[in-house]
Amino acid sequence: MGRFAGALARSTSLRKIAGMSAPTPTPALIRPAEEADLPTILAIYNDAVAHTTAIWNEAASDLEGRRLWWRERLDQGFPVLVAQLDGHCAGYATYGPFRANSGYRHSRELSIYVHRDWRRRGLASTLLQALEDHARAHDVHVLIGGIEAGNEASLKLHARHGFAQTGRLPGVGRKFGRWLDLVFMQKTLG
Repeated sequence: MGRFAGALARSTSLRKIAGMSAPTPTPALIRPAEEADLPTILAIYNDAVAHTTAIWNEAASDLEGRRLWWRERLDQGFPVLVAQLDGHCAGYATYGPFRANSGYRHSRELSIYVHRDWRRRGLASTLLQALEDHARAHDVHVLIGGIEAGNEASLKLHARHGFAQTGRLPGVGRKFGRWLDLVFMQKTLG
């Protein structure tokens, strides 16, 4: 078992969560993304592009674009994790460089996206915890979330996990015909 897989298995014990419809909740499994997950990751990404301000991109991606992104993440040693429910990818999370210069090499910026049918069931929280566990095992000093100021669910999620708001950049993005504010939240891991 590789260093990442071993650390993930130990730190998350392949963590299971409840939150599905009654009567018996279906557990989610957090695991490294596989190539077979990419079509669903693409669908989740493109839905966020088309319908939310979580991603400040106005152009949808394609499968080859997501495949290249996934391979680059893995080649650089960054995790791409999925929440698997009933055999399907219900959400994904990753982190990568915060900024390009070497002085930032111990800080990482994270992203978490959950399929719209599976939101508000604890998946984002479980994915965020798995990212924190991975980051600690790989000597990441600070995790950073760049969040659109109107995304209350994401702001609250990060606050519940001990992230503090450390900056706000008004009007630095534009999508859906309006200016967007970027809020930075960060957590020092060690």
